[in-house]
Amino acid sequence: MARILPILGASQPFDPSHRYTTSWILPPLLLAICRAAFAIYIFTAIFFIFGWNGAHGNPEQSRYSFSFFTSLGYWGLGFYFLFSSLHTFSYLATGKSWLQRWPAALQVAHAVFYTTIVTFPILVTAVFWALLYSGTWFPTSFQGWSNTSQHALNTVFAAFEIFLTRTSPPPPAHLPFLVILLALYLALAYLTHVTAGFYPYSFLDPNKGSGKLAGYILGILAAACVIFGIVWGIIWIRRWLTESKWGMHGKLAKNTVVRDEEMMEMASERMK
Repeated sequence: MARILPILGASQPFDPSHRYTTSWILPPLLLAICRAAFAIYIFTAIFFIFGWNGAHGNPEQSRYSFSFFTSLGYWGLGFYFLFSSLHTFSYLATGKSWLQRWPAALQVAHAVFYTTIVTFPILVTAVFWALLYSGTWFPTSFQGWSNTSQHALNTVFAAFEIFLTRTSPPPPAHLPFLVILLALYLALAYLTHVTAGFYPYSFLDPNKGSGKLAGYILGILAAACVIFGIVWGIIWIRRWLTESKWGMHGKLAKNTVVRDEEMMEMASERMK
């Protein structure tokens, strides 16, 4: 297990320099507030959409929302920002986040969770506007807002975590987890057809041609892998620029209690 954890991005002690709970430019309090605000917006949007659908005679749209990758991903964004804000608030208060006190298995889960958060929203945005969007703007303000919130702001939220935090590039070992999650969703989509009689996305209908279906599936899988690689590169460049070139090693809480060799090296660089 000691050999596997570093490969999965959960070396022990976990996150000794507080990369998951700090930013290179924002103080911890502002980072925590931003994350909490994102969580509040996301959950407010989800439940407002539920209420709107119910009030306007479309309860089935909410009932079957968990069959859509977009909805599942949006819930994931909400819970990520909820827990990441709590971890950041706890780090601010005690100098050591709740995340660092969790069992190793949950720390691995959080690391993989972060990888999905900076990958899947971009995939959702790309697939929606490239494949599903009809090309004309939505007929009502509600539809425009709800689709913008779920298919555009989701990538904005992901970009916040990519560009403004101090996280390291996601380990390549996380890529199989992304593939497995996509495969599980594919199974859910066909389970939805069996139990509810519809395909969440029309391009998943095999009656439109098995070759075309295979092309869509493999294309989306390839797009996820490409996005993972691009995000990895962006995070690597961000870390290199902010730390190696600009000397911005992070806004830490005053009561930070853990300073590993990396933090000592950062301190020595500041003195040069």
